[in-house]
Amino acid sequence: MSASHPVVFLVDVDNTLIDNDHIAADLKRHLEREIGRERQERYWAIFEELRTELGYADYLGALQRYRVEHPRDPHVLTVSSFMVNYPFANRLYPNSLDVLERFRAWGPTVILSDGDAVFQPRKIERSGLQELVDGNVLIYIHKERELDDVERRYPAEHYVLVDDKLRILTAVKQVWERRVTTVFPRQGHYAHDPKALATFSPADLTVDRVGDLLAYDLPAFLAAASPKILHTTTGA
Repeated sequence: MSASHPVVFLVDVDNTLIDNDHIAADLKRHLEREIGRERQERYWAIFEELRTELGYADYLGALQRYRVEHPRDPHVLTVSSFMVNYPFANRLYPNSLDVLERFRAWGPTVILSDGDAVFQPRKIERSGLQELVDGNVLIYIHKERELDDVERRYPAEHYVLVDDKLRILTAVKQVWERRVTTVFPRQGHYAHDPKALATFSPADLTVDRVGDLLAYDLPAFLAAASPKILHTTTGA
């Protein structure tokens, strides 16, 4: 086990550092242009089926399943190229890199994400995030279930977790209690889902944009940690 650090920062990617909703909208437009509206809608239906099955977004996996249904469609190859070569760095939220640099000055900073084994690493690398955090990247199927592995790899007295999903923040708070400060940037469609907002407890810190975190110093992050969440309403 590595030596324990006073604080480790764990930062999500999609709709936390990168505007993934914008990427999905670009992909939707590209699909409709290449394969037409009806088949584009079929791709997204497959995508949602696969997300329900796997528990995370798998854009390339959905394309593979679409290909099984349309094995003679040559546009599949152009769509895969669009995905793999997408300019992810152009979709970074303003000041997201500055926030990571600030965190790195205070302690090890780790990209903590869910996702597939091809597209998600590609996104993190091509956006410049992997290099900025010195290669500290963890990608799980369900990251909230892998906290023991996170602790083993990056032991710390305290964690600061930044994520756009209250569901994730709540699950981690229930395990780490006061040892974690949960931070909720209200970006992307998950962060504005009324059902999620009504179901899960508020984070320790809530900001409108990830760049707003530049206004906080380290003592503010540490002091914000609340006790264990004792109860949440059941729901998605």
